[in-house]
Amino acid sequence: MNIIQLIDKKKNNQILTKEEIEYIINGYVSGEIKDYQMSALLMAICFNGMNSDETAILTETMKNTGEVFDLSGINKITVDKHSTGGVGDKVTIILLPIMASLNIPMLKMSGRGLGFTGGTADKLESFEGFNMDYTLDEAIKMVNKYNICEMTQSNKMCLADKKIYELRGLTSTIDSIPLIASSIMSKKLAVGCDKILLDVTCGNGAFASNIEDARELAKQMVDIGNKNGKETIAVITNMDEPLGKSIGNSLEIIEAIEFLKGRCEEDVLEVIKTLGAYILKLAEVSDDIEKNKEIIEEQIFNGKAYQKFIQWIQVQGGNINQIEDISLLPKAKEILFVTTNENGYISKINSKAIGELVNKIGGGRNRKGEEIDHSVGIILNYKVGDYVENGATLAYIHVNDYGNKEELIKEVRSAFEITENKTEKMKMILDVIM
Repeated sequence: MNIIQLIDKKKNNQILTKEEIEYIINGYVSGEIKDYQMSALLMAICFNGMNSDETAILTETMKNTGEVFDLSGINKITVDKHSTGGVGDKVTIILLPIMASLNIPMLKMSGRGLGFTGGTADKLESFEGFNMDYTLDEAIKMVNKYNICEMTQSNKMCLADKKIYELRGLTSTIDSIPLIASSIMSKKLAVGCDKILLDVTCGNGAFASNIEDARELAKQMVDIGNKNGKETIAVITNMDEPLGKSIGNSLEIIEAIEFLKGRCEEDVLEVIKTLGAYILKLAEVSDDIEKNKEIIEEQIFNGKAYQKFIQWIQVQGGNINQIEDISLLPKAKEILFVTTNENGYISKINSKAIGELVNKIGGGRNRKGEEIDHSVGIILNYKVGDYVENGATLAYIHVNDYGNKEELIKEVRSAFEITENKTEKMKMILDVIM
């Protein structure tokens, strides 16, 4: 085969065969196919797309370029939960102990944040000593004993995806639904869980800024999962404003703790109940989604999920004193107040702008390996649909040694839009794809 001919084939919107896709991916991993050649092919895919069979083959081939986990040592149905990313997304931290307290095994691999969306691994490392560096055998033993384990992503998994993902970032080929779907699902299939639940975020704080793109991405990922023998469900959730009120690593941990104590933000509760209900369905507990939501809610308010959370942090080496006394978590030196100078209803909070500002003050990273500040972030005092009066505090900025504080306050204020017209609260669950 000839890579130049295959680039030309996709440039002319022709379908690549299984053998051709395997040749491309394996050749790129081995170094036979060069970066500039793969870049040309990725751009052709961005312009012309891939059909469902091509995308499924691409996913399977990337999965097979690295380690694939065998979870047969867990003698219950395993469900992997994945989010496409968002601002203020502390769902995994809340959802895992809830499900584990219901005797559902949860083995989760999470990455670190890059850009304006935070990473679950970074958030959990707000706890002193929290360890996610486990072998597969160690993780399986932990899940069999406690129903829960959080691991960092294996460096040996999906080697092709690692190379291609980095190249996409350098060549403006990120925004291709087949490439996004295959990147996510190759890793999900490599983890080896029996079934997959996808939280596909939609809005200005997500990749899919509109419902049409979110549905297309969800459908492609569900199709890939099902074609690979993994029952897959995608829930499309709203990310047109940050989820909950806290954005930033230790601040989101605090919100998660408060949630599990029964002090729940309404939007987070709606997402948690829905995702949890579909995990119970996939785990073959019950197909009754409304009944499952009631089970999830009861597990929050009876305190069992909170107790499981404490146990989880403790068995993975974290300092549980920081749960009972949140003042022991990383804390910023200064809190800046963002006030409004008008009356009205909040009609919009720009999620991406808020996420980028948290990144700017040190709460995120712009390149892999960069150190982050766990203590900084932004807490929203109001959400879309709330009424505010002149002088009200819209948000609090937790910051360390930042230069132009007045400019920072102005930037956070500009993320809020206020109107005289009454605005409805946002609907959080936009669709479910099965």
